[in-house]
Amino acid sequence: MEELFTQFDYWGAVRLTLWLTLTSAVGALVIGTVVAVMRVSPVPVLRGAGAAYVNIIRNTPLTLIVVFCLLGLRYGMGIGLADPDATTSIDDNIVRWAIIGLSVYHAAFVCEAIRSGVNTVPDGQAEAARSIGLGFTASLRHVVMPQALRGAIAPIGSVMIALTKNTTVASAIGAAELAGFMKTAQELRADLTTPIFVLVALTFVAITLPMGMAFTSASRRLAVKR
Repeated sequence: MEELFTQFDYWGAVRLTLWLTLTSAVGALVIGTVVAVMRVSPVPVLRGAGAAYVNIIRNTPLTLIVVFCLLGLRYGMGIGLADPDATTSIDDNIVRWAIIGLSVYHAAFVCEAIRSGVNTVPDGQAEAARSIGLGFTASLRHVVMPQALRGAIAPIGSVMIALTKNTTVASAIGAAELAGFMKTAQELRADLTTPIFVLVALTFVAITLPMGMAFTSASRRLAVKR
């Protein structure tokens, strides 16, 4: 097992997996919140656009989205996210487009988690907000969303755990995260196939298990008492 740590960049793969998870989680939360607001908006066009986003993205394979980001947007349309003169330009573009792909995909699930939280808020809360003169935006910001987000912690946690495991899709475009490490290591050290698999599996357990426990604890502590 020690040979895996000396011959291959295992810790670099772990760091990249954590970086993809953290940055994609932030992106998914931001995009998902915006789309959730669109879905509960009183404006039909916004509701339709939000529903279309969720239905299209959620039913499109993540691998297809990530590959399209790199091949379609980067090389097809020439949209670069890194300095083309930098020596790490290719790797930087791969990682950044992977983050965008992961964020866009999981935002659809974050949106539905938040919308489910909104649906748990009694109608009387919004009606009371309107009765004191708050408009849609103000009532959403000060009354509905704080309660909805507290109620959506558990499902959002499930999405974040799924996102962590789905970072393995980034290996499809050449990202050297844990799945990329496993593929390279197994190709060069076929005699260590089982230890490599076990190492990667345990690494994901070590990442996702504390995450799940943290979200479960937060969900219990912040649950809205009715």
